[in-house]
Amino acid sequence: MDITLVLQQLLNGLSIGSVYAIFALGYTLVYSILGIINLAHGAIFTLGAYFTYALMGGNFGFNGLLANAVLPVKLPFAISLILSSILAGLIGVIMERIAFEPLRRKGSDPLLTVVSSLGVAVVIVNLIQYLVGAESYTFPADTFGNLPAAINFGTVEKPIPIRSVQLVIFAVSMVIVLILTYFINQTKYGKAMQAIAEDQITASLLGINTDQFILITFFISSFLAGLAGTLVASSVSIAGPYFGIGFGLRGLAVIVLGGLGSIPGAVLGGLVIGVIEAFVPSEYSGYKDAVAFGILFIMLLVRPQGLLGKKFIQKV
Repeated sequence: MDITLVLQQLLNGLSIGSVYAIFALGYTLVYSILGIINLAHGAIFTLGAYFTYALMGGNFGFNGLLANAVLPVKLPFAISLILSSILAGLIGVIMERIAFEPLRRKGSDPLLTVVSSLGVAVVIVNLIQYLVGAESYTFPADTFGNLPAAINFGTVEKPIPIRSVQLVIFAVSMVIVLILTYFINQTKYGKAMQAIAEDQITASLLGINTDQFILITFFISSFLAGLAGTLVASSVSIAGPYFGIGFGLRGLAVIVLGGLGSIPGAVLGGLVIGVIEAFVPSEYSGYKDAVAFGILFIMLLVRPQGLLGKKFIQKV
């Protein structure tokens, strides 16, 4: 294989892998605090993309309750990205109050909470379809302003063109990962979240408001999901209300590969799966999911706790 093609695919893989990473971080945060997988995460991912499209002045199609609707404002991409992610975060907070908090207070089995999150995902997806139909929506060509379509990282003789949108996605994703890492490890709020993840009862006895920090966790998790949804949609398109389902499955693969509850593991797992998918030949692009989950299956056989996860020791 030509070295220029290898470098190009590697850069593309790191770009999409970084999005997988921030999406999987949302899964990881909720799992760390509550020990459950939030299956509505993919639906929030989809909402983030729709929110950004609407805030940028996008016109919805001819189906649904909001057919041909358009907001009276047209905001720049950067502002739309931030606002849509905040809206996604607020949806996550509402979701926690409705679908998670009542079950948690009753001490319900965690499996019931997972089923509840699945119900929320179905409601969100169907609500999107009812409001704006099932059409695909593409972001405007000038989403990133005057940036060139691609940037050459090679020479004139051996060009290595990388789409500008991929570079923007990678840069934004890495900044988010660094900010989140700093927040978790260096701030009192992050350390309080770590304490709750370690032992909720002890954290509560030490004066930490666990309920408040669970809300903060859901806001951050859903913020990351909405952000990831916008970044992916800006690179490809919004492929209808079920847009986030496939990415939700990849997110699950990422956190299992990296190690459940491990933030560095989520980042590493996302980058690994992104790079692997990038090197799948174009004629077999339809099998990218099979390749990623095949590697995940092998990892579960060889190292069940994931790349950076801790081995679970059951006390008897």
